[in-house]
Amino acid sequence: MRNLVENRIIDALQKAIDANELSIETIPDASVERPRDLSHGDWASSVAMKLARQAHMNPRAIAQIIVDKIETDEYVSSVEIAGPGFINFTLTPAALQSVFSTVRAEGAAYGRGHEGDGKRIDLEFISANPTGPMHVGHGRWAALGDAMANVLSFAGYDVTREFYINDAGNQMNIFAMSVSMRYMQIARLVGEGKSVQGAVEEILANAEEYRAELPENCYAGAYIVDIAAKIYDAEGDSWLASEESERETHFREIAYTTVLAHVKSVLKHFGLKFDVWFSERTLHTKDESGESMISQAIEKLDEKGYIYKKDGATWFETTKFGDDKDRVLVKADGAYTYFAPDIAYHKNKLDRGFDRCIDILGADHHGYIKRIQSVGHVFGHPGQPEIVIGQLVNLFRDGAPVRMSKRTGEMVSFEELIDMVGVDATRYLMLSRSTDQVIDFDIEQAKRQDSSNPVYYVQYAHARICSILRKAAEVEEGSPDELVRELIPSGVDLSLLTDESELALARKIDEFSEVCAGCARDLAPFRLTHYSEELAASFHQFYTRVHVLTDDPTLTAARLAVVDATRIVLESALHLLGVSAPERM
Repeated sequence: MRNLVENRIIDALQKAIDANELSIETIPDASVERPRDLSHGDWASSVAMKLARQAHMNPRAIAQIIVDKIETDEYVSSVEIAGPGFINFTLTPAALQSVFSTVRAEGAAYGRGHEGDGKRIDLEFISANPTGPMHVGHGRWAALGDAMANVLSFAGYDVTREFYINDAGNQMNIFAMSVSMRYMQIARLVGEGKSVQGAVEEILANAEEYRAELPENCYAGAYIVDIAAKIYDAEGDSWLASEESERETHFREIAYTTVLAHVKSVLKHFGLKFDVWFSERTLHTKDESGESMISQAIEKLDEKGYIYKKDGATWFETTKFGDDKDRVLVKADGAYTYFAPDIAYHKNKLDRGFDRCIDILGADHHGYIKRIQSVGHVFGHPGQPEIVIGQLVNLFRDGAPVRMSKRTGEMVSFEELIDMVGVDATRYLMLSRSTDQVIDFDIEQAKRQDSSNPVYYVQYAHARICSILRKAAEVEEGSPDELVRELIPSGVDLSLLTDESELALARKIDEFSEVCAGCARDLAPFRLTHYSEELAASFHQFYTRVHVLTDDPTLTAARLAVVDATRIVLESALHLLGVSAPERM
């Protein structure tokens, strides 16, 4: 419908130019929006006010010229001027009725955009350190990244989902040392006569006592004890007499592989598949010339004049790109800072030929934006990577904060949250707010099967539709697509759909493509949750107000077409969010 109105305005402007009634060099965008108040029509344009300076005319006079060139027809019932020069369009019932036939004709492709035009996007998200279980914040980035990739793909982009594995650096050394220390505790207890499982239980039951034996910077979670126990089960006490460094090197690989496999398993259960798993280690690997990707990236920065030496360290002049201070890349002792591999990694992504690179980062990374975008500036990609900063997730249970897991006595993990409330509820509620807003995630609300739970409310609308179709076909089973082919004739008479609830539903369905385009443009998939709830509410109002299955087969077929079009759009919206559209609940 937007395109219909925009085309009428553009055609009217061209006619006015051809008739020398308007003297303008270029025809601007039609500036069409939906009025908040339906009394102002279905669409409103501010194009006359945009043209006032260029045409040297009063906006209302311009609006009158445009309106005089637009004829009412089967789709446009009236065109009126309002206020300082707004042009308000009211559509006919036939225009709104056509929405249902368009949706049913296009099916799952309805609302799909072409803004992306095949441009390539690399979307990096989660990128958790492989040193422990993912927390609920990672769960938010998992849901956000996947939904963002979906809406960008729906808009015509070629999207690569990428996970950057931070598997190098000091945190990996601390991880290996932590596992090694727990292994030694288990070995000692086994030597005193306990089984491996008994040793694990002893350590966890007396957590503070055994934690006191470890260095302060150790990872002390229960999962570290579990990894150490698995090593002992597989290799016994064979590492007791080894050198500490040798033992830690061996344990590092086992622990790393174990955690990474667990992360992949949780994400697979969540329905998320990454195209690229990029290991930080590869950035440190030296080629035949003895150079690593990190050293090569620093050399390139130096060649371009952005590197200097100070106090024995190597610095990158990020202040030239808006950073609050320059950043050290190589410390005086020759070790790289954490920023050095980040530069090499982002250079690698930019060199892979993506049109856009997007990073989703946590709330503690605000100060990171300017410094990492300086890499894009230096290497010819100003404004890249695009950074999306998200806020935290607070867990509640019936309004009371939840800080610790009942199972481990530690922070609730992403995996535990999925186990408690399910994939669909986790995904949907993690997407229910803008990224710049903190999410208060109530576990008990997510479990409820009533209208207070938004994901249940939306999914129930889809399930109800499927139930209506089965009832209409008088069957207990059958896919919706098969049923509607039998129930709705190709020449269904949609002109019978004149009830306000039917027309309101058409208006809401017609918004879908705009919502999807906005989600992709602004990297804001959360809007789809709001839209889905509004569409579900509009459908429930329609279902309450009119009878779908009537004594008139022609009217029944028309209303089943309404039901089917709503099903198609609801399913598309849910799938873009990564949430299932159940046929039964």
